[in-house]
Amino acid sequence: MIEKNGFNPDVLSCLANLSNDEVFTPPKLANDILDILPKDLWNNRDAKFLDPFSKTGVFLREIAKRLLVGLEKQIPDLHERINHIFTNQIYGIAITELTAHLTRRSVYCSKHAMSKYSVCEVFDNDSGNIIFERTEHTWKDGRCTFCGANQENYERGDELENHAYQFIHTDKPEELFNMKFDVIVGNPPYQLSTGGGMGSSAVPIYQKFVQQAKKMNPRYLSMIIPSRWFTGGIGLDEFRDEMLNDEHIRVIHDFLNAGDCFPGVEIKGGVSFFLWDRDNKGLCKVYTHQGTDILSESERPLLEKNATTFIRYNEVISILHKVQKFNEVSFSSIISPNDPFGFDVRVENSWKRVKPTFKKKPFSNSIEFYYNGWRKDGLGYIEKSSISKNVDWVEKYKIFIPKAWGIGNMSKDWISPFLGNKNSCCTETYLVIGPFSNKKIAENAISYTQTKFFHIMLSLIKITQNTMQKAYTFIPIQDFSEPWTDEKLYEKYGITKDEQAFIESMIRPMEAEE
Repeated sequence: MIEKNGFNPDVLSCLANLSNDEVFTPPKLANDILDILPKDLWNNRDAKFLDPFSKTGVFLREIAKRLLVGLEKQIPDLHERINHIFTNQIYGIAITELTAHLTRRSVYCSKHAMSKYSVCEVFDNDSGNIIFERTEHTWKDGRCTFCGANQENYERGDELENHAYQFIHTDKPEELFNMKFDVIVGNPPYQLSTGGGMGSSAVPIYQKFVQQAKKMNPRYLSMIIPSRWFTGGIGLDEFRDEMLNDEHIRVIHDFLNAGDCFPGVEIKGGVSFFLWDRDNKGLCKVYTHQGTDILSESERPLLEKNATTFIRYNEVISILHKVQKFNEVSFSSIISPNDPFGFDVRVENSWKRVKPTFKKKPFSNSIEFYYNGWRKDGLGYIEKSSISKNVDWVEKYKIFIPKAWGIGNMSKDWISPFLGNKNSCCTETYLVIGPFSNKKIAENAISYTQTKFFHIMLSLIKITQNTMQKAYTFIPIQDFSEPWTDEKLYEKYGITKDEQAFIESMIRPMEAEE
């Protein structure tokens, strides 16, 4: 229906998302992704395109529109051109039966390819080239051998979706259509629940779609996925290493805020889409987006010298190189691993935590106990004998920092450490900086954490809320016999005025948070 103001909205831009894990792709975003493919593809009547996890059919629809224009001279008759494109060039695998109907409706204008309403007149089956076949998980020891799904969560019977995505639940994806594809493109599902804890934990799954697509050896591969792979993490370390050492990745468009691509959707760490070029390798063009602006662009290797993660901000590369010339010990060397005092205890054969027993008032031989919520409910006190790790730290000064803080956006995140006196400890909510024998040294270390320089170096790895020991790798340690300011650090490392301006524009101190 055309609205009174003459605006006829695209229905695919108005659909509600299935979830934050299965996100519909707005038409504009689909076209932005297609724009990074070589333009001569749209004039190639033999090029074959696959979306192996179609939800709305937006990629296939937009590809068809481009081919309809690009092949006009080669196939002047419109009906002949439509029939050729839909039967010989465009293919899809839907993620559910519902999205199969939706995709066919978007592409063929009918959920049945052989319907009288279908714009393609020569199909001999109702699926056309957009297939869906319910696939079952392959269980072993309670997990799916293909995707890692938890059997307790996903063995649901025929009446419910089991999220056993057809494309990745096979060792031979090339047999799904028995042909070679020039382009594989799309927006895969992002994660699956593991059934851990209260059932809310999840593991990434999008990397499996990328790896499966590479096995099919297309000429070009482009997908939009969460940017968390830049630094790795649970289930992503091997994928990160594979991607960062792959010189066939020639373009990355990185969006700091996923909402700039998917309005109303929060995906911590942002999202990015890439172009993988089978027949060409070299440096990668990296574009950093914020809002409607491209903050920067640079052609560079995905893996910097001595780095194991992707540095997402182009402007920080020169600062990193200056810092690395000093060859200083990493600040991470004085950051504790997770659960510094051994209070992360679980019920046997369960993810459920055993809460430590503590009191709200001091008692004989008790020590201060910092736990999640102590600011509101009051400081706790606990028996020193209940500590199972790093007992020697108790008698020293230390700095406590949350292991999860912020949202992974350096323009909004600000670390809020606090000093732990002698005779104190904490739960796994916190990590420890130190310990220190001298209170003044500990206070000087805190001054360092409150500089913008500290935060810009932290942002090289921190792109999500979780901020474990590894996140502090690129931060150099300082001489804490003196306090530190940005001015002293800029002078020490020779940070130029332009580099300072970038740091000042990107890092904004925020209100303290626990």
